[in-house]
Amino acid sequence: MAIVDAYSTGSLLPAVLDRYDIECVHVRSPNPDVLLSSAPEGFLDDFRHFGDVAATASVLRKHGVTHVIAGQEAGVELADQLSAELGTPGNGMSRPTARRNKYEMALALRDAGLAHAAGMVSTDADEIIAWAEETVGYPVILKPVASSSTDNVVACSSPEQVRAVHQRIMASTDRHGMPNTTVLAQEFLEGDEYFVNTVSREGRHHTVEVWRYFKIRLSGGNIIYDYNEPLSPDDPVAKELESYTHQVLDALEVHNAAAHTEVMLTSRGPVLVESAARMGGGQVLEINNRCFGTNQVELLALSVAQPDEFDRLPTTAYQLLQHHRFVHLINPREHGVIPSHEAMAAIRALPSHVFTVMRHAEGQSLSRTIDVATQPGYVFLISEDPAQIRADYQKLREIERDYLYDGSSR
Repeated sequence: MAIVDAYSTGSLLPAVLDRYDIECVHVRSPNPDVLLSSAPEGFLDDFRHFGDVAATASVLRKHGVTHVIAGQEAGVELADQLSAELGTPGNGMSRPTARRNKYEMALALRDAGLAHAAGMVSTDADEIIAWAEETVGYPVILKPVASSSTDNVVACSSPEQVRAVHQRIMASTDRHGMPNTTVLAQEFLEGDEYFVNTVSREGRHHTVEVWRYFKIRLSGGNIIYDYNEPLSPDDPVAKELESYTHQVLDALEVHNAAAHTEVMLTSRGPVLVESAARMGGGQVLEINNRCFGTNQVELLALSVAQPDEFDRLPTTAYQLLQHHRFVHLINPREHGVIPSHEAMAAIRALPSHVFTVMRHAEGQSLSRTIDVATQPGYVFLISEDPAQIRADYQKLREIERDYLYDGSSR
């Protein structure tokens, strides 16, 4: 197997595939996520793609590659191109940019007759203002068309804010180091936001987990993650989201891939926020197995290594075995530092705490949290008692507010 940009959750694939005696080669795209491009391990070969798809495919043929998988968002389009060149199982290629470009994504849903967010792209802030005031009103969401996470995603409440955010986006690069040459404006979707993780083989989709997002909208309009909680597979909301998500994957021609799909449940039903043809981030496989009885990485590996066994899985392939909350750490201070191991002892002492992941090295300076890039890390809380999780979450936020990022411990 070839994995394109095996960063974040993609870095976990080689060890899982090794159980099936499947070797992996790593392809580095020209523009990986600047925050996630650490050196991968466990690969037979590791090389960079320089823009020539045929040349890169030739290298993969020499290795006997039979599948190409995107390990991270930046690898989605290249993985599709290489699969098409090699003739290996991949995704549909009638409109491949719709799996990265969020505006093209909405158009693909429109053409399939699915609910989608109203939107437009423009290099002109005044054009966006005129569109917003004539159609969707304020707040209006502005963001790069092909970035990921919450990178420069801002809910703008006035013409002045639209101009300021538009200028900032146009003057910056996205998380993959690519210059933003236009700005996407979308209607602000009111409702509860969820994500659905899936694995697909030959166009048949299997749901691995469904979660509800809880987010915070900051005073400047930035939207950050607060915490996530999973839904039981027999929850009526989970069933509605699953059905809609599978239709979205059909519209985007996701045939052979993992996918991470974010959906807003509005008064008019589920509406897509965005979908990515790669695994969801922030996964710890042992915890996923403990809570769901499965995980996206292992099911993706199974779809390649033992397709017949994968096909026998139920469409809804997970269970909800334990109460679980995924808490995103938030630095409320303008300046701070990544806490020491000693300072984090108070978090580890919470009765429902099971695991913590820090994004940066201890003692590193830290700005106020306004997006994923400035979130210090995340914490997993698991308990048989939901009340314990809620209490521990409140205590965690108190510790953050009082001292966690000031460089001391108590």
